[in-house]
Amino acid sequence: MSKRVLALFDVDGTLTVPRNKVTTEMYDTLMKLKQSGVAVGIVGGSDLAKQYEQMGENILNDFDYVFSENGLVAYGSGKLIKVTSIKDYLGEDRIKEFVNYTLRALADIDIPVKRGTFIEFRKGMFNVSPIGRNCSQEERDDYEKYDHQHQIRAKLVQQLQEKFKDYNLKYSIGGQISFDVFPEGWDKTFCLQYVQDSFDEIHFFGDKTSPGGNDYEIFSHERTVGHSVKTFNDTIKIIKETWLENQN
Repeated sequence: MSKRVLALFDVDGTLTVPRNKVTTEMYDTLMKLKQSGVAVGIVGGSDLAKQYEQMGENILNDFDYVFSENGLVAYGSGKLIKVTSIKDYLGEDRIKEFVNYTLRALADIDIPVKRGTFIEFRKGMFNVSPIGRNCSQEERDDYEKYDHQHQIRAKLVQQLQEKFKDYNLKYSIGGQISFDVFPEGWDKTFCLQYVQDSFDEIHFFGDKTSPGGNDYEIFSHERTVGHSVKTFNDTIKIIKETWLENQN
């Protein structure tokens, strides 16, 4: 009996340029991988609507698994498997306390540009952005450089960790402008519960694979074979070298 293999991909920075649409070459490579007999899935912190924007509206049919919000919204074979909510986990009082404190902390941060949507409440997490999520792509790129130099997100994470240490929350810096906040264990490894018993081998591809990055936990998990990439071109190269070139 042949080995059952799943290739699981982060989206931003792994399959696409951050917040941009997938290229035809990248998508075609994923489809060739699926045709070769390897199951294909995507997992990201964004909600399904944002995954549609980046990966197209056929993802539920084209991919074997689609995990939005780290797998808190889980689809398999085009059907919804389960939805898990942070609202039920924390309760309204704690959510309110976290949001109020974080907004005050964000107001005290002095950075060159601020826009809007500083806290986004998702089903399984908060996404916090010092510049605000509705900044332009140019502002996003500039902020990423500024943050790298001044460690704005890292300092805010440290502040929130101290304030809410009894909330059992984890903080994960990813992408260019924001960080995610979610209960312990609700990182990308959350999605593994839906696939770990169905496959002999699970490969994970991600770009934020260093400690503190939002791909680190699943990249280093005992159940996965981790592949670290810098761009989607690296992803294409590894897919071809690992699976597709051996077919001929």
